Amino acid sequence: MEALTELVPEINAAGADVGTVLPSLTEALTDLAPLPREALFFGIAEDGLPILLNLHDPIPGPLLVCADAGAGKTAFLQLAAQAMIEMHSPEDVQFGVLTGHPEEWRNFERAEHCAGIFAIHEQAAMDFVRSLGEWAHTNRSRQSVVFLLDDLSRIENADDDVKDTLRWLLLRGPSRHVWPIVALDPSDGERFLPWLDFFRTRIFGRTTDAAWAEAAARSARGGLDSLVAGSQFAMLEGSRWLKFWLPRLEEGGSSR
Repeated sequence: MEALTELVPEINAAGADVGTVLPSLTEALTDLAPLPREALFFGIAEDGLPILLNLHDPIPGPLLVCADAGAGKTAFLQLAAQAMIEMHSPEDVQFGVLTGHPEEWRNFERAEHCAGIFAIHEQAAMDFVRSLGEWAHTNRSRQSVVFLLDDLSRIENADDDVKDTLRWLLLRGPSRHVWPIVALDPSDGERFLPWLDFFRTRIFGRTTDAAWAEAAARSARGGLDSLVAGSQFAMLEGSRWLKFWLPRLEEGGSSR
């Protein structure tokens, strides 16, 4: 991974596809095994170590995934979903998806881990948010539900009670084993700046709007415009940027 990172300027200049040289998710999980049972896998750091979220520790809070259009936000969400399928039993972890492009998720809808793929403009999506809020209020089990929202701007016209439920899930969900992972395009970011306060953990793909990236990341030194679109992400860990790569999905994954 370190060698690949050194080639990033050349990769970006050539517009090359690095997917063929990245390990598949299955290969990565095999090489990194055993991983903690409570871990949610997101990628591989430059030093070869896994990027993980402890599903039993609510401290990181909900996750925001920001990147330009076509820079891999949906790919990030799909990698997280596929990692759940490969690493966990459905009794331990399930996921639900709200998206404007349900056709991109067809390969996931039959998984036992999938609580549903919902077109975000349909009533079923709003009902899912409500039911997830009700479940979180009463949940006393160790089962976790990962709530994948692609993307935040699409809830702009949702009913007020749905927005209120979403805010509550962002505030309290992780402590009740509901983990929102929410994608946002910087082009919509100005309208949603008040929502950013809900997110302690912010993950960035390639982002070319430097002013917005600085405001969203709370740091001016990320070099987020030089990340490899669709494959490379970064997050601020203390005062240090931690960059990592997404393994490739075997088939059916999105490049968005």
